[in-house]
Amino acid sequence: MILMKHIIREGHKTLETVAKDVRLPLSSKDKKTLKDMLQFVKNSQDDEMVEQYGLRPAVGIAAPQINIQKRMFAVHVTDFDGTPYSYALVNPVLKAKSDEVIYLPGGEGCLSVDRETSGVTPRYKWVDFDAYAYDPENDKLFEISLHLEGYVGIVFQHEFDHINGILFTMKLFETLPFAKPAFEAEKTLEVSQ
Repeated sequence: MILMKHIIREGHKTLETVAKDVRLPLSSKDKKTLKDMLQFVKNSQDDEMVEQYGLRPAVGIAAPQINIQKRMFAVHVTDFDGTPYSYALVNPVLKAKSDEVIYLPGGEGCLSVDRETSGVTPRYKWVDFDAYAYDPENDKLFEISLHLEGYVGIVFQHEFDHINGILFTMKLFETLPFAKPAFEAEKTLEVSQ
């Protein structure tokens, strides 16, 4: 079980290194890592688990955050229209992106960043990813193409940055006059990944 003590923090070399492709077929170790990462995110959204294990709420986690230099991340998030996105992704590739830029009002957060930050991070309004998705319940790996917009797109871009050695703090701006907020200011949420 992944706990907060397993998550490396800002300043660690692994967080600033481009992760390596995952060799397929998946090893049993990689399958366990993917399953554990997805479970961590789910656990971090369960009030009892948060209380019992001292977890920080999250919507995603990337393998480099647990000091594994592999191109894998897990996301468990619900969009504002109620659509769930729960994936353990392997070797994702950004295939297309919008020209339009958005940001999360109030800024993003990160499990690997313990300090207060100010500013906003530019993100594409929509992105298309191709990846392999691992289903731990059925022990299946399958190809997937995802078109992601708005808040959910921001979450996936945040995790994708992690496997490319980029923290959101490396892309902070006081203001982004050319960008639009991802949603209404009164719906501001903090993304913790």
